[in-house]
Amino acid sequence: MSESLQFFASCPKGIEDLLCAELVSLGINNPQTASAGVSFQGDLKAAYKVCLWSRLASRVLLLIKTFEAKTDQQLYQQVQGIKWSDYLDMSGTLAVNCHIHQSGITNSHYAALKVKDAIVDQFMDLFEQRPSVDRERPDIRINLYIHRDQASLSLDLSGEALHKRGYRQSSIKAPMKENLAAAVLMRSGWPNESRTLVDLMCGSGTLLIEAAMMALNIAPGILRESFGFERWKGHDPETWQQLLAEAREIKQSALENASLNIRGYDESPTAIKACRSNIPAAGLQDFIQVNVRRLEDCTQSEGLPAGLVIVNPPYGERLGEEKELAYLYAEIGDCWKRYFGEWQAALFTGNIKLARHIGLRSHKDNTLFNGAIKCKLFQYKLRPAKPEHVLEQEDQVDIEAKQMFANRLKKNLKHLSRWAKRNNIECYRVYDADLPEFSVAIDIYADWVHVQEYEAPTTVDIRKARQRFTNILDVLPDILGINTNHIAVKTRSKQKGVKQYEKQSDQKHFHVVHENELAFYVNLEDYLDTGLFLDHRDTRKMIRDMSHNKNVLNLFAYTGSVSVCAAAGGAASVTTVDMSNTYLDWAKRNFNLNKLVSDDYHFIKADCIKWLLDQSKQQARYDLIFLDPPTFSNSKTMEQSFDVQKDHGFLVHGAMKLLNQDGVLIFSNNYRKFRLDAQLTDHFKIENISQKTLPEDYKRNPKIHHCWLITHK
Repeated sequence: MSESLQFFASCPKGIEDLLCAELVSLGINNPQTASAGVSFQGDLKAAYKVCLWSRLASRVLLLIKTFEAKTDQQLYQQVQGIKWSDYLDMSGTLAVNCHIHQSGITNSHYAALKVKDAIVDQFMDLFEQRPSVDRERPDIRINLYIHRDQASLSLDLSGEALHKRGYRQSSIKAPMKENLAAAVLMRSGWPNESRTLVDLMCGSGTLLIEAAMMALNIAPGILRESFGFERWKGHDPETWQQLLAEAREIKQSALENASLNIRGYDESPTAIKACRSNIPAAGLQDFIQVNVRRLEDCTQSEGLPAGLVIVNPPYGERLGEEKELAYLYAEIGDCWKRYFGEWQAALFTGNIKLARHIGLRSHKDNTLFNGAIKCKLFQYKLRPAKPEHVLEQEDQVDIEAKQMFANRLKKNLKHLSRWAKRNNIECYRVYDADLPEFSVAIDIYADWVHVQEYEAPTTVDIRKARQRFTNILDVLPDILGINTNHIAVKTRSKQKGVKQYEKQSDQKHFHVVHENELAFYVNLEDYLDTGLFLDHRDTRKMIRDMSHNKNVLNLFAYTGSVSVCAAAGGAASVTTVDMSNTYLDWAKRNFNLNKLVSDDYHFIKADCIKWLLDQSKQQARYDLIFLDPPTFSNSKTMEQSFDVQKDHGFLVHGAMKLLNQDGVLIFSNNYRKFRLDAQLTDHFKIENISQKTLPEDYKRNPKIHHCWLITHK
């Protein structure tokens, strides 16, 4: 083989420039960056050095041949033209990896099989013996890359990916790859002058170990058991052993003479246990200290000189995690400001929105990829914490705001409690974001209080939002005369897709409440809504008064409270339609709770939109219809997504087809920006009764719902 060989070092996207600079530092002449890697020329010693010393490369590939491969037959013939006995013995093993992009050959697995067939067929033709396939530890690993019908065939000198250093004895879920950790550290300016690093959420210790190996100039591949080139026929053992010996001497000298200040903390004992397994495996136990410690306890109390404080927190990939993680990110920022003044800080995350809650402005950021996840590395220059007198002033502002909220709540309660007592109402809204700084809704359900925190916009500092919410919960028991254990708390955000149907909890605590001499089950903990829409209290009473001897239809019936009112009002029949088994069962329980039993009470599980379509050819048979659809839905049980603004015209027309000539349709919804389709007035008589159906406790927020009486002309 020629001494001048062509190589390609692959790496994660976003760090090609770092890898190129690293190769230059290793003595590689004129490396060239490409997408997800760097190409370079040199002899085997250069390639071996990259395999041993590169902290960033994923693999090192030796180019064997480039050629056109428009068809599988052309691919087979080109591979057969290579003398494979120069690479592999007859009794050896091989594996083929293939990647294809925008080419006539479209199946990578099939292309890999054609390469394998070409190689083994050549051995059978020449020696009547063939090598075998070993996907785990082959003697040689062939890499095929085809882009726009141009193929590159390479020998993978790495074997296992180079990020597998050999020190990981124990792991946690989804650990950071070692070469990505090295890139994060390099981008963050490590090693720094003080050689000091603190990782506040160290996991299994990858950042800590990579930081120590970088600062001590320890070859990252020195602990590996093997490389792919060691079983290749072209391997030069003497050159390899020479490089290994040099690396071992450098490591030994560093371990004897260097000093570092590296600390790692994590609140998980499992994570710290993994650290205490991995760090000694890397031989770095004298340079790294780790402890179980919560974030709020990670004070810079060891007297370390200012250095780099780094953290790689969770990204919030699962549904419902972002709210809690927003608080976590805010705590990280608070910890930095309180304990790490004058330090450099780095945050690596796959969730840019969460990073805003750090509460600091980064002076630099870089895009990196953790697998397919696009991530950001944010860097900050920290300043000393605020003086005590400034903090005291801020605390005084919080105290005054807390008192302002308490005064408003007392004022509301004084008026509404008297009104509720006069009207025999035990479930009502006592506060609804009356003060913008305290954005919650507070409802009284007999001897329980239901608190819904409206999700703060991203422009609001989550620390302030959290403090205000804490202040709210502090004053509620005394002002409302309620036991702390009887306060149910939720966060109410804009609901889209399946989120609107998700359980918030699974307590299954149902409480019986009363309204207009009727009883209803409510659940204050498990679902976003409680089972009884309090803003429809007057609407339910109106329907009850209108239902005597009427055939009533309740569409999108939810827990059937309107159906119960219709039955209690003497309806001749009540048909309750909803697509949820859970809510229909809840409705039946409400009927039984009120001892309402009749063969004329019907419960239908159906997508209301499809049900209306199916009923379109039926004769009108209802005297009173209540139609209260959700604002939006794309539940998997619905055949199509639903948007009340876009689709309400169809719903109204469909319902009116089922309404007797002298019947009444009550159409309602809670979309605050809703506009009724003007064309409906061409077909029907419509009366807006939104204000008439607005209860006293909701008059501070008149846009809570819209409601119309619709009849035939």
